[in-house]
Amino acid sequence: MGKLIGYARVSTRAQYTDRQVADLLSAGVRRDDLYVDSGVSGAHARRPQLDNALGALQGGDTLIVTTLDRLGRSTANMLALADELRLRQVNLRVLNLGGGNVDTGTPMGSMVFTVMAALAQMELEIKRERVNDSNTKRRSAGMDLGGRRPVFSDSQIANARRLIEQGQPASHVARDLGMSRATLYRRIAHLEAQQWVTSYPPA
Repeated sequence: MGKLIGYARVSTRAQYTDRQVADLLSAGVRRDDLYVDSGVSGAHARRPQLDNALGALQGGDTLIVTTLDRLGRSTANMLALADELRLRQVNLRVLNLGGGNVDTGTPMGSMVFTVMAALAQMELEIKRERVNDSNTKRRSAGMDLGGRRPVFSDSQIANARRLIEQGQPASHVARDLGMSRATLYRRIAHLEAQQWVTSYPPA
């Protein structure tokens, strides 16, 4: 019987691997055969401890992870890894895949892994679409998306002033623009000062 090699990963250093490590140890992995990447996103191809875990595997060994997303975020990447291990006569075992323990060393496990990898990729794409849709709606409403603050034109500030004059609450107008009410009032005052100077230039 080959060796069991465990791999755990968390995307940020604020997260912890304790649960993953405990599950891997319970599955029979020796602590000396446990590899952990901390603060490494699955979107990055370079994961030092995963590379070390793969390097430690020999024919007949089994790589064990707790969930499918520990291996990466791409279906193609995960399937390519499974194929590489299969060619090396190394099994891949996922402790919680589709609610069960899946081992690619069996025909059924290999099929389930392929299906679940595709589903994981689909779920990621759906989440990405939702985020993009939400950002599009917020951008259309003139709301702040974070990052660099938007630059508002004089016409936008003038329109905001008209909305307030028509009875719209200043706090609502400011929120829709992604700024505080105080900032909006400052911008309106600055615009009015500019307009006054234009209308009544100094002699």
